[in-house]
Amino acid sequence: MRRIKGNQDGPGGRNESYWIGSRRHVPRMQAVREVEKGKHPNNHVIKVNKRKYVRDNPDHSKKDNVNR
Repeated sequence: MRRIKGNQDGPGGRNESYWIGSRRHVPRMQAVREVEKGKHPNNHVIKVNKRKYVRDNPDHSKKDNVNR
């Protein structure tokens, strides 16, 4: 399983790209498509202000959240 980490590289700290496994700069929409296709089963997509973002599935651990 590959971990997904937000790069917080957009305005206001939004994630415009993600670090997925060894890929350090995956554009937001590419990451969203991968999650929607089921390639990252421990993550889901949310929509905020008409933009889609990748989020970690809820659990009690902060260390595996997209924005650590």
